[in-house]
Amino acid sequence: MEQDGDAATARLNGVVVNRLAATVDRLRTQIQQAQATADGRALIEMAKGVLVERLRCGPAQAAQQLESLSRQAGVGVLELAADLVNQAAQDKISEAVGQLLRRTTDSDAAAVRLRTAESALLAANGDTQRVAESVLEHALAPLGATAVVIWAAGADASLSLVGFAGIGVQEAERWRYVPPGLATPARQALLTREAVWIEDLDASRLPSIGDRRGGRAAVPVGAGGSLRGVLEVCWPQPIEPQPPQVRRQLAALGELCAHTFEADPLAVQSSDRSDAAGLVRLADGLFDPALVLVPQREHGALTDFRIHHVNSSFVDPAGRPRGLINGALFLETYPMVAEEGRLFERIERVLATGESYRADRVLLTELVDQVPLTVAAALSIGRYDDAVLIVWRLEDDAARLAALLQHAQRLGRVGGFEENAASGEITWSAELFALYGVSAGSDPVPLAQLPGHVHEADSEAVRRFLRTLLQYRRPTSAAFRLIRPDSVIRHVRIIAEPVHDEAGHLLAVRGAYQDISAQHWTEIALSATRDRLTHTEEHAAEQSSLARQLQQAIMPDAQPYTDAFGLRIAVRYQPTEQAHLVGGDWYDTIVLPSKNILVSVGDITGHGITAATGMVVLRNALRGLAATGAGPGQMLTWLNLVAHHLTDHILATAVCGLYDPQTRVLRWARAGHLPPVLIRSGQAVNLPELRGIILGALAETSYEEGEVQLEPGDTLLLYTDGLIERRAEHLDVCVDRLLRVSAEFTGGLDDLVDHLLDGSDADTDDDTCVVGIQVEPSQGPPP
Repeated sequence: MEQDGDAATARLNGVVVNRLAATVDRLRTQIQQAQATADGRALIEMAKGVLVERLRCGPAQAAQQLESLSRQAGVGVLELAADLVNQAAQDKISEAVGQLLRRTTDSDAAAVRLRTAESALLAANGDTQRVAESVLEHALAPLGATAVVIWAAGADASLSLVGFAGIGVQEAERWRYVPPGLATPARQALLTREAVWIEDLDASRLPSIGDRRGGRAAVPVGAGGSLRGVLEVCWPQPIEPQPPQVRRQLAALGELCAHTFEADPLAVQSSDRSDAAGLVRLADGLFDPALVLVPQREHGALTDFRIHHVNSSFVDPAGRPRGLINGALFLETYPMVAEEGRLFERIERVLATGESYRADRVLLTELVDQVPLTVAAALSIGRYDDAVLIVWRLEDDAARLAALLQHAQRLGRVGGFEENAASGEITWSAELFALYGVSAGSDPVPLAQLPGHVHEADSEAVRRFLRTLLQYRRPTSAAFRLIRPDSVIRHVRIIAEPVHDEAGHLLAVRGAYQDISAQHWTEIALSATRDRLTHTEEHAAEQSSLARQLQQAIMPDAQPYTDAFGLRIAVRYQPTEQAHLVGGDWYDTIVLPSKNILVSVGDITGHGITAATGMVVLRNALRGLAATGAGPGQMLTWLNLVAHHLTDHILATAVCGLYDPQTRVLRWARAGHLPPVLIRSGQAVNLPELRGIILGALAETSYEEGEVQLEPGDTLLLYTDGLIERRAEHLDVCVDRLLRVSAEFTGGLDDLVDHLLDGSDADTDDDTCVVGIQVEPSQGPPP
């Protein structure tokens, strides 16, 4: 029975708790509905005010007129109120609504969203939590957003959470304060002063409040040249790039949120106060020149800064007294700072973001008698409340030269020294301790002990150096190998001079050591490289000479004029003028036992002895293959096997032809080579481009064979690309030029091939082969 009583009590308690929870939910819903109704009522009241002003009527008549216009237009009272307010207002909300009305189908909803959010925000009277909830409900939830966060920017560029909606309370508590330096979307918007859109927060790896799996937008909130905070919007899923109208809508909401910060001075940590008394006291306590600036605004926009105070250490770069600077406008006093990327832009950024700026060396330019004067200074800019403190330290010439000397010694690996002749005191620079391989606190090595620290072979040279310096008291220098305590040998050059008084007594010796080890080994490496290069050049010259001799032995520059079986043949070969570019071009004409005439032209890739020997292999192989009686296509198929297997993988192009004097038919084939040119009756054309790839590229391939019936007086030209090719022109253009020149020529065959060689404008430094074949004009028809 007791257990039954406990169970009944538990059930009763559970019912009570459930009823309380239901009551809380109902009350919360009613409050939210009341707030939404109040937001809409505020918008309607704004519209009634517009009608009262325009119609010169009372509030009751304005309400009746609003309802009448709503019925006539067939729209809701809320939609009509938003439209009236948009027409009456000239602000960024009107602009954003106008853009949405032109680009969206749900125009009434868009107008109501923005104006309802505005009226709710104004009714919130600085309650940033309510502002966040209203912005999410009325303006951003229809865009798919699920959470909104409002951040307030601190004077030190920190962020404080002052309003949120759609975020859990515990999550909001964890992000209540974001210290300076933590990279978040809101901080990026604060630093860049532009809206930041992140399609996928997780992919960006930026930490931020809420769910990391969706998209984000962070919009800066500010007015009067100062950023007051950031409006951050969260989407549950990654977002696509948003259209301009959505971006403008969020920018308008950012402008609305600025009113919240104006109404809540705690949200911006009293950023609108301009009491700079404490900053003046701070500036006066500095030894460096300092200025206190307060912003000057017109219509809420930053236009300039007033120089509120300059401390006693301040020195004007133009030489003006402090009295003329104090109280003046900053841009009027220093107009050159307004250039893009100059000082004014940095000050403006510090004021807007609260992030301090420091630089060890910046260039400050000022006009002095209309002449630009540039000085270097270390610069510090910081924001304090609504004022800016600038501290600069002009670069001292002596300090600058000392720093320059230190860098020169470091780069040149130079260490200086001075040795007092009377006291024996020795002063070394830091570089000299490093050169000797000892710690900075070690005792310097006197010059008199230097011979004991050098290589034995260099000790006599060092002693001569010391006699010249200390006994004859003349400036001198020496080079030697310094042996360090760690047994490392450094090649060193020392130069020194004596310092005398007016009576000629030696006071001190000063000079410098320079580590020339890198130079020494570089000279040795260059010498060795020069020797190898000389040997390589001699070897290359021998190879080129051998290749040229081999080439000329196989193919002389010109062959005697050939006339056989009614066919005239003229051949020209022109090697390149550069000896190291001996090529692999070849030509061949031979009468076969079958009385057919073999004609061939080829070109092996590459230069030198390899190309020359490859040319000999392929040319002789083709002669042997021609004796089999095979056709041109079959001969090239076999020659491809020779190029691919029986040599050092030669790659070559070729044209092979067999001319039958009885029928005047030329059977021919090509392997990646330019087709022959046929000249007939004053016209020149290319023979068809038969199928056939370059020799040696594939192990097995076949070559298409073609025939051409020659007529008396026809001329056929076979050539290599060295005749026509130009680097800056397409090959087709070069071929067309050859066809035109060949067609226009009216002389004999020998004159034609000479004319083509002499008039060639090729610029590829390649060998050139030309074979001209002409059927005698007097020859009768074939039998």
